[in-house]
Amino acid sequence: MLSYIITMLLVGLFAGLLGALLGLGGGIVVTPVLTLIFNVDIKHAVGASIIAVLATSSGSAIAYLKDDMLNLRLAMFLEIFTTLGAFVGAMLSLVLDSKVLFLLYGGLLTFQAFNMYQKIRAGKENLAAVEEDALAAKLNLGGRYYDKSSGELVTYQLTKVPQGSLVMFCAGILSALLGIGAGAFKVLAMDTVMKMPLKASSATSNFMMGVTATASAVFYIFSGHINPVLATPIAIGVIFGSLLGSKMMPYIPVSLLRLIFIVVLLVSGLQMFLRGF
Repeated sequence: MLSYIITMLLVGLFAGLLGALLGLGGGIVVTPVLTLIFNVDIKHAVGASIIAVLATSSGSAIAYLKDDMLNLRLAMFLEIFTTLGAFVGAMLSLVLDSKVLFLLYGGLLTFQAFNMYQKIRAGKENLAAVEEDALAAKLNLGGRYYDKSSGELVTYQLTKVPQGSLVMFCAGILSALLGIGAGAFKVLAMDTVMKMPLKASSATSNFMMGVTATASAVFYIFSGHINPVLATPIAIGVIFGSLLGSKMMPYIPVSLLRLIFIVVLLVSGLQMFLRGF
């Protein structure tokens, strides 16, 4: 029993570290590890993963808010759409087959890996070329932060806010279905659609996932898919890992973050596709 608890603590620590660095909530590690290595039923793995997402958000949000990397105004606006999506996804999770969940997960991860590769090929982001749309201007959704890796003050504006909001609704659905916080889709909405810098997107995504996961967790608790013996040590490890990751992220170059992102997404996506088929 002790070795089991230590193993789950280490899984949580690694998940929290990656989750805080990449804005993915930690579920991107927890669900594949539990299902593929420890043969946990995917719905119980998703339940534990939802708790891990809550822990990652709690552990990293304070540090990102202190560093001004977290865009709180944007997060509160987009949470309207992700929370609605989470309720829809949680209800769908009760009727969908497990194989469908595996394939959805694999498709999501592979798509985001390709998106990150395109970003690396494009080179350094040209934030000055982003044309702020009317909704972003009216709600004052832009922001700025100090990038400790480059020593520069990064100021950014946002575009295509309605399209990004639609992606956020889909992210909420996937969050509840897959137990990953759907950070890949949240980062996609902000980084790719709304042209928000990756570091600010990751920090804001981490905060948002805690709110979205809370909506999903209610359904998983009442459906009996959260096992306290499994979820508790993972959550404790995730909190410590996310605190460490949030301290490291401001100092890591964006290009390196994207490379880590691609490797994690491709490995996990391939494994989930194989399990689904």
